[in-house]
Amino acid sequence: MTSHIYQGHYARKRFGQHFLHDQSIIENIIRAIQPQHGESMIEIGPGLGALTVHIGRLLNDLVVIEIDHDLILRLQNNPLLKQKLTIFQQDALTFDFSRFARSQTQILRICGNLPYNIATPLILHLFNHISVIHDMHFMLQEEVANRLLAHPGNKSYGRLSVMAQYYCDILPVLNVPSQSFTPPPKVRSKVVRLIPIRHSKELPNHMYLLSCVTRAAFSQRRKTLRNSLSHLIPSEVLLHMHICPKLRAENISVMQYCQLARWLGKI
Repeated sequence: MTSHIYQGHYARKRFGQHFLHDQSIIENIIRAIQPQHGESMIEIGPGLGALTVHIGRLLNDLVVIEIDHDLILRLQNNPLLKQKLTIFQQDALTFDFSRFARSQTQILRICGNLPYNIATPLILHLFNHISVIHDMHFMLQEEVANRLLAHPGNKSYGRLSVMAQYYCDILPVLNVPSQSFTPPPKVRSKVVRLIPIRHSKELPNHMYLLSCVTRAAFSQRRKTLRNSLSHLIPSEVLLHMHICPKLRAENISVMQYCQLARWLGKI
């Protein structure tokens, strides 16, 4: 098996490590994020610090979440960063962003080059903390980014599309070729910006209900809604909401899925 080494570090496949080295891409990402003095910013998966060093120059303090002990040692010994960094060595999927935001007494800006193997569950995890997030900028596998951005009727439109577009306005920022990384991944990447939409009047359990409806619908996306949602929502309810039971999951808008979730919350 071929081992990939970059700046003295072996890229670990189990952590999905691909290190960004293209300086023009890095500069474009920093311009898109626009870190500002005094902001509370968290970088997920800083790796060898390609983005971290640039962000650190613009901030007095920067929080990073990194699971790889060897990379943490390198960050701790980086002369440009070590006085500014607060490092959490843990899986970002276990990080309590709401608790941290309370400790900072301000909402968070989050960024990162997300490992392909945890991108989707991590984004869904962050939606649990959406009320304490100002914005998010992520480098993602192009397929995942396209799912975030997809509209009804598009083959990429699915459960992640609905969940993400309910919670955020999502904008494409930058396409990134595989050659911009070491080792180069077998897929292209895309940077996206997610800006939370405030839903102050929604039910506290709305995310859970929306998750239930979308999971049921898209787990059997070849079936009609009449069949895929039969155990949750009767066809007459769909008709009452002007949703044709003969349609499939990819034909239903985010607003219509929210209607279905609200109905579930009332029964």
